[in-house]
Amino acid sequence: MLDSLIVPLFVTTDLPPEAELAEFGELLAETARVLGREGNGGDGYEAFLAGKVFWLDRPVLPEQRPAAEGELRFAGMLGYVAAAGAGHTAREVVGDVRRAIGAAVASRYGDVGVAPAVFAIRDQDVRERTPETALYVDTRDAAAELVSAAKSYL
Repeated sequence: MLDSLIVPLFVTTDLPPEAELAEFGELLAETARVLGREGNGGDGYEAFLAGKVFWLDRPVLPEQRPAAEGELRFAGMLGYVAAAGAGHTAREVVGDVRRAIGAAVASRYGDVGVAPAVFAIRDQDVRERTPETALYVDTRDAAAELVSAAKSYL
């Protein structure tokens, strides 16, 4: 069996008004396929990200809609990252995920004013705070061992 570390995560960021939630979720999930390239001399390690994405926008009244349509949207993801290999710490994995997601969001959406926030949370928070309407996403074609390790938490 593959050594792995499972870290519960919360990701939040601003997105352009035309951004699609499913596309954002797929971007996050695929970004976490290989982590740590910069910090590990280019080697990196396999990872699997699974979770649910959702909008965190403020409620908008009908009379506010025309103005609100031009504003940035606030999106979130609650889930888990499974990192392959021994010797990782939660802090290192979260830092690697933060760098990877920050680069991917900037590349896809441009400068939205602030880098995505990515941080470890309690497992209980993922279960209790994920909205029922959130969309499930995960890293496609990831190592089977990482998939099973992370999915046991979902």
